[in-house]
Amino acid sequence: MRVHRPILDHVIDKCRELDPIAVAIVSPLSEVALTAAIEAASAGLINPYLVGPRAKIAALAREHEFELAPYLIVDVDDEVEAAQRGVELCRLGTCQALMNGSLRPDLFLQPIMADDTGLRLKRRMSHVFVVDTPSYPRTLIITDAAINGYPKLEEKADIVQNAIEFAQVLGIAIPKVAILSTSETVSSNVPSTIDAAALCKMADRGQITGGVLDGPLAFDDAVQPEAARIKQIDSAVAGRADILVVPDLESGSMLVKQLQSLVGAEAAGVVLGARVPIILTSRAANPKTRLASTAVAALLAHDHRRAFFEVTAGFGVLLQSKAWLSSVGSEPR
Repeated sequence: MRVHRPILDHVIDKCRELDPIAVAIVSPLSEVALTAAIEAASAGLINPYLVGPRAKIAALAREHEFELAPYLIVDVDDEVEAAQRGVELCRLGTCQALMNGSLRPDLFLQPIMADDTGLRLKRRMSHVFVVDTPSYPRTLIITDAAINGYPKLEEKADIVQNAIEFAQVLGIAIPKVAILSTSETVSSNVPSTIDAAALCKMADRGQITGGVLDGPLAFDDAVQPEAARIKQIDSAVAGRADILVVPDLESGSMLVKQLQSLVGAEAAGVVLGARVPIILTSRAANPKTRLASTAVAALLAHDHRRAFFEVTAGFGVLLQSKAWLSSVGSEPR
């Protein structure tokens, strides 16, 4: 029998072997938010920048007997300025990730989404949950249950691509992607089944790369091999999905919370497709969930740094090659 090794524990352990990253923690004005920041720092995962009103952060620390001396406080007047300053620290390169403390998600996301001063890139931003559940013997990634309400087809393509590349960072070389709907049958009466079929064809045409897609699939088709067998679904994904792509935010949020409430699943959340990883958890998330989410973001930040240095090194080689060719071409014959 397979011994379940929680992926979140694995990610946390892996990040302990890496250098800590600088994280701007916006408005850490609740006990759980400040606890999570300090625990992540103590675990060697991050160097926290506590962005908020200094007096309020200090008062909270005194109330709960936290020692703040090792950590940098970025003093601002209010929550709105805290969110703006956190984004600025990431744009400047001072911080390699951004985390919401106790701010309302809409206030936290507003400066992130700003056209000229935010953290958006060309591709659509999306959110993933990495879910640990003892009843499923694979890493399970659910997207998008926090950012995109009712995404259109092209937006879903970005969501899928973000999730595939994220899964590869976790070590899943060719992730299996299940596009969820009510059933495995394509029907014009259920628009999400049409989107699922279209996404699979987009993958066939190279518009989505790096993973194996199938859909539409019902939830049981995606995660239960026996369900797929009984329904005679011939698929490389059915019963073995690594990524579940939900039709919309409502269904995704309900799915994650049902797994957490009924089977004791742990879920770490992070936003993809921005300049830096963005840690966006429920304001009521427990310290373990926040620590795991921070570890996931740290792993992403290190991958971004590695990719940047690879590109920079390649560019340097190209410049050297051009310089050498120029010198050869200028020599007298």
